[in-house]
Amino acid sequence: MSQKLETKVIIIGAGPAGCSASLYLSQFDIPHVVIEKETYPRDKVCGDALSGKVVNQLKKLNPNWIEELKEFSEEYTPSWGVIFSAPDGNEIGIPFKHKPSEAAHSPGFVTKRMDYDHWLFKKLDNRTATILQGEEVKDIVIDNEGVTVTSAGYEIRADLLISAEGTRALVAKKYLDYTLEKQHHCAGLRAYYDGVTGLDEQGFIELHFVKESLPGYFWIFPLPNGQANVGIGMLSKYVSKKKVNLKKVMQEVIDSPKFKERFKDATLQNKILGWGLPLGSKKNRPISGNRFMLVGDSGSLIDPFTGEGIGNAMFSGKWAAEQARDSIATKDFSAKELVKYDKTVYKKIGGELQVSTVMQRLIKYPWLFNWMIRKIKRNDELRETITFMFDDVDLRKKFTSPMFYLRVLFK
Repeated sequence: MSQKLETKVIIIGAGPAGCSASLYLSQFDIPHVVIEKETYPRDKVCGDALSGKVVNQLKKLNPNWIEELKEFSEEYTPSWGVIFSAPDGNEIGIPFKHKPSEAAHSPGFVTKRMDYDHWLFKKLDNRTATILQGEEVKDIVIDNEGVTVTSAGYEIRADLLISAEGTRALVAKKYLDYTLEKQHHCAGLRAYYDGVTGLDEQGFIELHFVKESLPGYFWIFPLPNGQANVGIGMLSKYVSKKKVNLKKVMQEVIDSPKFKERFKDATLQNKILGWGLPLGSKKNRPISGNRFMLVGDSGSLIDPFTGEGIGNAMFSGKWAAEQARDSIATKDFSAKELVKYDKTVYKKIGGELQVSTVMQRLIKYPWLFNWMIRKIKRNDELRETITFMFDDVDLRKKFTSPMFYLRVLFK
């Protein structure tokens, strides 16, 4: 027999988006239930990079948490920048900080999601959060009086639902008719390797747009203890249309002249695992409805160019919690009220998502991507501008217009 619970807000999913929402609800002293189908610690297939956005959110939640990350050197690799390589072999390194010597900590980190998600999960405040692990949601029913979420062991009733379920969010399929749109979805593979050589000493992550992986990209992200997260991502539209075998393509990249020497003595750890990334390339996709909001991957908020999703997940969790606070205060949980959350999300990151969508489309034209990388390599102003974008969250807002990049590139 199911145990019955009543609360103000239900959060389904305890990944970065769900944990972020919970942590902010706790700050607002709002009682809520977090229900998670897995039991921590658990693996999550991902590129494992924590961007400056993630660091920014952690600092806002608790400035001391960054110091904690610095202490866990066996689990966290400081990352100071990104290396891009074009199909013609040209490479460029972009630092995340304009003056790294003056920084108190690295702008980003690389860590296995098993470690990061578990660390963040343990920060949840059980004074306001009832935390249920190992409970897969079976059904969600929304009516005029509230939301009912049922699992094998619980029936939970609340005023509002925050869905952090991930790619196959039940509430999104049931109440917004979400389906997998292959032109807005990426297929990815992730592997852990020991012994990859040539990793950057400052923990620069690597994004390689090499001819073997086009129209996708190949990545190498440095992890502690000599390991690396290695993977490949490609739009599901092309994988399906061309019947691409991603494992075969990934091996072809590793065996190519560019990488063969670096992987000569590398050994694969465990299996190569795949996952899907719901991209934020569809403009103004609805991410709320009557008594619910979608955060993180549930709302398809992954960056279409880099595939990074943890930063937007944590930001959207914050904004959903703020909207929940306002809706509870006014007792208005209608779709008309909750669409304010959509407007906040797209006002804050909509421009970034659209610029990244444009960048993603450049990958289809190798000659144009080659030209762009060469241009950036020669253009000090553009390189510095991109660094400033990584370095300053507020300044980044000024650079979300595609026209800005066109003006700089054609100077």
